[in-house]
Parts: sequence; structure tokens; C-alpha cells
Amino acid sequence: MISDIRKLDTATKLLFSIELQPLQGERFQPTGFPGLGAATFESKNCTNLLVESLQSMANRFESVCWDDVLNKPKPAFDGLSYVRVEKDGKYLTSSETEAHRLNSVYIETSGDGAFHEAFARAAKYDEKKPVDRSAFVSALLQYDVNSLLHGVFLESIGGRLRIARALSAFIEATNVHQAISGGVKTDHVQPGKEEERGAKEGYGNVPFSREKFTAEKITLFVNLDLAQIRGYGLGTDIERLLVLLALYKLRLLLDGDLRLRTACNLEVKDNSIVATRPGGFALPSAADLAEGLAAAIKTVNSPSKNGCFGAA
Repeated sequence: MISDIRKLDTATKLLFSIELQPLQGERFQPTGFPGLGAATFESKNCTNLLVESLQSMANRFESVCWDDVLNKPKPAFDGLSYVRVEKDGKYLTSSETEAHRLNSVYIETSGDGAFHEAFARAAKYDEKKPVDRSAFVSALLQYDVNSLLHGVFLESIGGRLRIARALSAFIEATNVHQAISGGVKTDHVQPGKEEERGAKEGYGNVPFSREKFTAEKITLFVNLDLAQIRGYGLGTDIERLLVLLALYKLRLLLDGDLRLRTACNLEVKDNSIVATRPGGFALPSAADLAEGLAAAIKTVNSPSKNGCFGAA
């Protein structure tokens, strides 16, 4: 059982700074952005690097809940609400796997707009009145509980229907240095044909360069906004459910495969993971969190509206 979860009852935020390291060697490949490449930035003392963004980490937190083979949530998450879209009786997508969750175009247009109509009614949305926030968060709980952790912006229903991330994370590297390498795509058949047909068509030897980095330190920063979760006004049972769900996602991510890219395979440096705020709170084991989450789901026992909507 989770013995010290009560330490969070009076805290406004739960913060972790978790040191990571490359699984093999020293080099790693950071995330890249179109037209920008690697996101380096200068601090007071050295050059730093964004290894993984907030957006990408949100996707990774959600992916630990999903069974890609069976196309449904893993057993530990049974009973938690989400929206599933099917086409011709077969799975197409869901709010668990879409980058924008309930704001996915596939969910927006599902059932000829049936989801939008159902959600707007549940949220008591009226474009001529202020947003009923209590009804809005209750509708999110009924349809997609993960949106209460990872945020959502339902601009297609109303530009005011939005929730900020309660669970956020990013990975930064400190005091980084470039590790430049290269290679060549070798053509054993017609190595000199690039001038006749062009490398764009795949002929000839094609040299290329690669940019990786080394770092003095790589850190995963995690922020769970406990004040925001309490601010939903959903009651202590739901608050506990959301906190346990967030912690379980974090634990599964850390215990699982931190292979962010082909050349970015990381691992936790010290498995003793203790929060920086509130001090002394240790991240429980996966087994304890699974047990706590199952009990919380059973306690809440709220009939969700996990609708299955047909694709447009």
C-alpha cells in the first residue's frame, strides 16, 4: 500500500528532477524541430539542450496506458473513460492515442457530429453564456479522464473550452557538446551514377553528416499541479484517482523503455526517486501504484460515457 500519499494533501505542486543517462556510451540524439534542428540554448554558465519537449512527454505518458496490439487500454486502466472511434466496425483511433485527445478531427467528425453534440450537452455549453467550468470538467471526467491531466482545447465546440496541463514534463541536458559524425549510403551497383540520375532518385554513393550530443547531466523534470487538480472541484476521491493515475504513468515510463529515438536510449541513473517538492516524498513502486489506482477506480465507480462513435 501507498503509505505516504497523505504528504501531498497540503502541497500545491509535486516536483521531480530525475537524472538520466545514456544506456550505452556517451552520445545521444535530441529531439529535432523543422527549420531549427536541435534546440540548444544558453544559460548563465554553459550551453544546454532540450532533449524532449512537453508535447512529446505528454504523448509518452499516454502511450504507457495503451495496448497497441489489442487497440485498447491496458487492464490496469479499465474503468477510466476515453472515446473510441471505429470505422466499419473496426478500431480507427481514440482519445488515448490522438495528439489532441478530444480535439482530434477524427473525434470531432465522428458519428456525424454525435460526439460534439453529446459533449456540449454534458458541458452545458452555451456560446452566449460564461463557461460552466464545473459542468465542463465533469464532462471531461465522463468522456476522457486523461484530458484532466494532459489538458485539452475544444476550439471546434467553443474557443473557451480549455484545460491546461496538470501533468507536464520535459528533458533537458546541461553543459552539452556536439558530437559530429557521418556516413555514406553506398551504391555497390552504380556508385558513380549520381551525376547522371541524381542522388534524389537513389543512385550513387551519398555521403551525409550526423549531429549528436554529449552532456554533463541529463534531467527529466516532472511537474504535477496538485492545486489545479483540487481546483476542478470534483471531490477528494476523484482527486486521489487523478494523482495516482499521474504517478502510475510516471512510474511505468521510468520502469519501461526510455528509448526516445533510435540513437537516444536512456535509463534512470538512480532508481531511488524522491521529489524535490514536497521534500521526502518517494515515488511508489509500480505494484503499489497499480493497487492504489485499482482501489481508487473502484471507489469512484462512476458510470462513464466511454462512447464508441463511428468515423465520418
